[in-house]
Amino acid sequence: MRESVLTPHRVDGTETSNRLLSAPPRKSSKAYNSFEIAQAQFDKVAEYLGLDQATRELLRYPLREYQFAIPVRMDDGTVKVFRGFRVQHNDARGPGKGGIRFHPQETIDTVRALSMWMTWKCAVVDIPLGGAKGGVVCDPHNLSAREQEQICRGWVRQVARDVGPVSDVPAPDVMTDAQHMLWMLDEFERIHGGHFPGFITGKPVGLGGSLGRTEATGYGVVITLREALKEAGMRPEKTQASVQGFGNVARYAIELYQRLGGRVIGVACWDQADQRAYTYRRTGGIDLAQLATITDHFGGINRAKAVSLGYEALAGEAWLEQDVYILIPAAMENQITGDNVTRVHPRVRVIAEGANGPTTPEADARIQRLGILLIPDLLANAGGVTCSYFEQVQSNMNYFWEKDEVLGKLDVKLTSAYCAVSDLARREKLYMRDAAYAIAIGRVAKACHDRGWV
Repeated sequence: MRESVLTPHRVDGTETSNRLLSAPPRKSSKAYNSFEIAQAQFDKVAEYLGLDQATRELLRYPLREYQFAIPVRMDDGTVKVFRGFRVQHNDARGPGKGGIRFHPQETIDTVRALSMWMTWKCAVVDIPLGGAKGGVVCDPHNLSAREQEQICRGWVRQVARDVGPVSDVPAPDVMTDAQHMLWMLDEFERIHGGHFPGFITGKPVGLGGSLGRTEATGYGVVITLREALKEAGMRPEKTQASVQGFGNVARYAIELYQRLGGRVIGVACWDQADQRAYTYRRTGGIDLAQLATITDHFGGINRAKAVSLGYEALAGEAWLEQDVYILIPAAMENQITGDNVTRVHPRVRVIAEGANGPTTPEADARIQRLGILLIPDLLANAGGVTCSYFEQVQSNMNYFWEKDEVLGKLDVKLTSAYCAVSDLARREKLYMRDAAYAIAIGRVAKACHDRGWV
């Protein structure tokens, strides 16, 4: 077993919500439908695996979908109705698992795509869970804490009969955090009349949360990156990276990457004051702790303060153009596209997808032609769901592990998954994304067949 580098550590003052919004959805000349992209990815691998037609039809679409209204009395006395979603893509391998995101541009197709990706993500790291996802069309930037609490409780009231510790386990996602999860847990327990901490993950540590959960997604990105660099014979301290995002995932990925000796020279994220994204660049490398002091709750860096600290404030997409070995997109979906992939610097050799679905199929094709090693999202960012699974197990047992144990288990699980995907890719001469999908879809299809569903 490889030695773990994951000793307990956190950056003071930088604890933020899980999967925070740190870059807006990219505006492009083409509108990208995430669900159509997810289906196209599935279709390609289903053909490679030779799946029968019934299995393809079953796995191309979610098993169940819930769409509902959440009326909330606002602080000014008016009532506003928010749209909520929960999509359960497949639970053949275990209870559904997937986050709940609050986003003003949330759509049912985005949630469908994310639920499908969660199915494959759980399968590729071989944890006994299926895929689900939830969301609410709202912007927490413009909502008070009380209004956000009412949205959380309203969301649970709409699906309380259809989710739970043994059926579908939610978690934080974009612009939701441990406090949101606690409000949801409290409402679920009120409805069902008991204590069910395994209903939801991403909770505060003192109330059933797992140590290591905050770091898990970002650390997982770098665990898989570490293995990729080993295979390439490249030492981390000889590499530089450029990162999109400065939320929870990006920050902990940067932290661990720097501890391995790497240097991050650019970070792209949203500036709330200017209502636009910037890439903050410093040739000598960013100072993570310093930038954290000028960051808002949603992972946005204050441009004026960054410039005063010696950072260049470049265009939002300039993170793609940096002369680095590694790119880490860790913000939102559809960020590397056919329109901008040509701007990727020719020195880039690895892309580690910290976000869900950050690369479109057109960009994928060019990345593959260029021979860039892409660590796909369902593998690279699976640290979050893996640690969520650990939290679910601990909550259901009412027995909690020390941080060393959690992070050690995370390292072993992701290292094993990376090696399996990489081995298949080399053996079958597959693109890494296709190899990861082949393993994941094969496992889910087998579970469906074994259950007699198809």
